Formats: sequence, structure tokens, C-alpha cells
Amino acid sequence: MNDPNPSIDFAKMDGLAPAIVQDAANGDILMVGFVNAESYNVTLKTGYVTFYSRTRQKLWTKGETSGNRLKVLSAATDCDNDTLVFKVFVEGDGLVCHEGTRSCFTKNIAIPGEAK
Repeated sequence: MNDPNPSIDFAKMDGLAPAIVQDAANGDILMVGFVNAESYNVTLKTGYVTFYSRTRQKLWTKGETSGNRLKVLSAATDCDNDTLVFKVFVEGDGLVCHEGTRSCFTKNIAIPGEAK
């Protein structure tokens, strides 16, 4: 049986866990960020994805300036409890990436032998 409130293993990555953000409507991966215990708890409390910025060393709620907030519809952890996935509804104009695109994953990589 699944634990409705699993403990996240923040120790594996020095207090952080990767957080994958997925569009709940179509399954698109929108972005990946990191959470620490505090930002994870803020996310659970507010219902909006809050990350820990490694460069600024502080919490930030996605969309706090752009309006493109990430409303959590469901959350899950992997089998090791060290990575999260948040299925979200994007508020605002839907542009999640700071480069002005819906997803941060827009730079395709050519794979040798890939079928054309």
C-alpha cells in the first residue's frame, strides 16, 4: 500500500531533491528544479510549486513575478523517495520557461542513428 505522506530523502543530495514539473492535462515535462525540506513544505501548504534556488540560495515560488504559477494537482515520489514529480495546472499565459516558452525542454539533441 502507498504511504500517503512519504518522507523525502533530502540527505542524498545535500539537502535537495529534484522536482519534475509535468503538465497534468497532457503530460508534457515543463521544467525541473530543486526543493529542500522547507520549499517542499511550502509547496504542500500553499498548493503552488516552490523551489530552492541553488544560485540565489533562497526559496522562490515559480510565477511570483511572471504570474505563471504552478498549481499542484498531484504529487508523487519515486521508489527511492529522493525525486518528486508535481503534476500541475499552469496559471497565467502558460509560459513556464524564463526564455518565454511553455517548456524549458526545447533544445533537441541529435541522436546518432536516429530514424529521420
